[in-house]
Amino acid sequence: MRALLCPSPRKLSLVERPAPVAAAGAPLVRIKRAGVCGTDLHIFEGTQPYFEYPRVIGHELGGEIAAVAGPSRFRVGQQVAVLPYVACGHCVACRRGKPNCCQHMNVIGVHSDGGFADWLAVPEDNLIDAEGVSIDQAAMAEFLAIGAHAARRGAVEPSQKVVVVGAGPIGLATAIFARARGGDVTMLDTRADRLAFARKAIGIEHAIEADAGARDRLGALTGGDFFDCVFDCTGSPPAMNAGFYLVAHGGSYVLVSIVLGDITFVDPEFHKRETTLLGSRNATRADFETVFAALRSGAIATDALATHRASLDDAARVFPHWLDPASGVVKALIEI
Repeated sequence: MRALLCPSPRKLSLVERPAPVAAAGAPLVRIKRAGVCGTDLHIFEGTQPYFEYPRVIGHELGGEIAAVAGPSRFRVGQQVAVLPYVACGHCVACRRGKPNCCQHMNVIGVHSDGGFADWLAVPEDNLIDAEGVSIDQAAMAEFLAIGAHAARRGAVEPSQKVVVVGAGPIGLATAIFARARGGDVTMLDTRADRLAFARKAIGIEHAIEADAGARDRLGALTGGDFFDCVFDCTGSPPAMNAGFYLVAHGGSYVLVSIVLGDITFVDPEFHKRETTLLGSRNATRADFETVFAALRSGAIATDALATHRASLDDAARVFPHWLDPASGVVKALIEI
């Protein structure tokens, strides 16, 4: 089979590998669509934590069941999405019902070879029925689920003032689901083109460019209160540090990004707000179910979010160009 291998930073090559086979409890999936995630771009750049080369990347995956071995709740030909976080099932996080932050997490496409390939054998517990949506939507469910999980972590309530910092795919997903929970959502980003996209694609009314006067404008927008819930989706330590100053007194700060580096804050500012600081990692099956309910109802304009695409054969060639902000990529899909 074909597989897109990242042997080291800044290198990608299409290689031939033996195709996997179905095993008991692990159906064989014919991968048909794969989304390109910020994690994949970080892997290519060499800045992804918890990563070792070489690796076949790709974890935003949609496909169909090609074969099963033994009894299965899935049938051959059924369309599925992949929940790429393989949890151990017995660590402290798993025992608490939080497999998304399993102590021994194996993320497909990060810790083990992923789905930029023709075929992938996937544990049955990591497959989700994706009937009733398009194959593009099946592949986009994972990044949307991260946004759904973040909004749930922040416990966004109706009429709360929410700011999402970073208007990339994860930020857009977080904004979509924070608004679905009733939040009054503002987006903040350094890139005017990303903010224009947020206005057009998902209907964000308040999209603020992050410049020297941004905090004053955000203060004016909220009557000086700032935000009940702040979400950072930037992957930028300076932006993450600055986000502490956007939290309203009694508010929450949710770090959706992960970076190689330290995040710092001024304790008196943190303490006087009685800030609730939360991390948000990955997503759970419940979050995927939230996403698929929204997709099946037509509530998410996924056609607008999928801005670029390429075939698996062309992916190695075009991948570096997708890193260039001038390309205008929001969500790229690889057709397999």
